[in-house]
Amino acid sequence: MDLIAELEALCEGLTAGGVDFALCGGLAMAVHAFPRATLDIDVMIEPESLDRAKEIARGLGFAVDAGLMTFKGGAIRIHRMTKLAPESGSHLMLDMLLVTPLIRGVWESRQKVRWLKGDLPVVSPQGLIELKSLRGSGQDADDIVALRRAIDEG
Repeated sequence: MDLIAELEALCEGLTAGGVDFALCGGLAMAVHAFPRATLDIDVMIEPESLDRAKEIARGLGFAVDAGLMTFKGGAIRIHRMTKLAPESGSHLMLDMLLVTPLIRGVWESRQKVRWLKGDLPVVSPQGLIELKSLRGSGQDADDIVALRRAIDEG
């Protein structure tokens, strides 16, 4: 599957469907700091948009619905869907991070950046640092260093 084509179709679908969203995760890293290998699409949405976003994702082929996952005592909520390509055996995950009180500031700091076919809403570099600090993996620590460097240089 072509990750950029899938991202473009998802963004167009969410926008046309009236779902407010912001790119986050590895693809947001590519916008703010540097491209790195990622095998999924992460978007942040308001909880009341989840049903509509799921409907749009299903229409784009994200047919496997893994449901809602909660972390940090329910302060972080992610709904995961997956698109399968039977002919190639590949898959693409879509993680929809729901806005909660803990990350409301991240949502409110989102930015619009110029992209292929217009403006793309993306979590701000500072917001991405906040999200990555909550998760705290080794990759997240490396990403935080790169984001801080990009902020300092930008």
